[in-house]
Amino acid sequence: MPLFHLVLVALIQGITEFLPVSSSGHLILLPALTGLDDQGLVIDVAAHVGTLLAVILFFRRDVGEGIAGLRDLASGRRDTYGARLALGIVVATIPVVLVGFVLSATGLEEHLRSTAVIGWTMLLFGLVLYWADTRFPEGRTARSWSLRHALVMGLWQVLALIPGTSRSGITITGARTLGFDRREAARLSMLMSIPVIAASGLLLGLDVARTADAGVARDGAIVAGLSFLSALAALALMMRLLRSVSYTPYVVYRVILGLILLGIAYL
Repeated sequence: MPLFHLVLVALIQGITEFLPVSSSGHLILLPALTGLDDQGLVIDVAAHVGTLLAVILFFRRDVGEGIAGLRDLASGRRDTYGARLALGIVVATIPVVLVGFVLSATGLEEHLRSTAVIGWTMLLFGLVLYWADTRFPEGRTARSWSLRHALVMGLWQVLALIPGTSRSGITITGARTLGFDRREAARLSMLMSIPVIAASGLLLGLDVARTADAGVARDGAIVAGLSFLSALAALALMMRLLRSVSYTPYVVYRVILGLILLGIAYL
């Protein structure tokens, strides 16, 4: 692939993966709106690996506590923050894995990859995010995350299987309806992304392992590195901005892009 195309895919994936604006929607639209060839599964896997490493590094303290929590759970302890975090992430991941399997097995997911669908989900779920962010109070922190909170956020996460919804956006929406403050909602959303991104990357990786060659591996390494750097920068910027800014700027972007896409789709 041309270097320009690789850089474009990596930047789009890295910047939009953790912002509430839908990375999958942007990547689906890239070839549709620019005329570029579809980047293919290998590049998708590499981009996912880069963003996965970025979120693990950025939230390394929480990840460390979650790993320690797995040991606590194995020994029968559930009273530590790490144990609650690890168990909560497992519970939150189950719904999206089950529904994702059904969509994949039935082929329904391919019917959702259209400009019209992405336009509607960009617009509607952007407005839902605005409603949740302005309607519900702040106060809860990640350390008060319970299994009920995890299940509720996991059910919200199922909606992210519709392209354009945004996994981070919809889980942040769910967290805000539960009263988590903006930064903590983002923190929990990012931690919930780790098994989801890892699972999707693994499944895609198994599909392409038989066909990868040296040239493809080189392209993948470039994309993984750039996705890692751009995702790390996007995470740092968003978490800093959330100290003083609401999610409204992301909502405005979603609404504008959604209206443009609906115009393209129907006009």
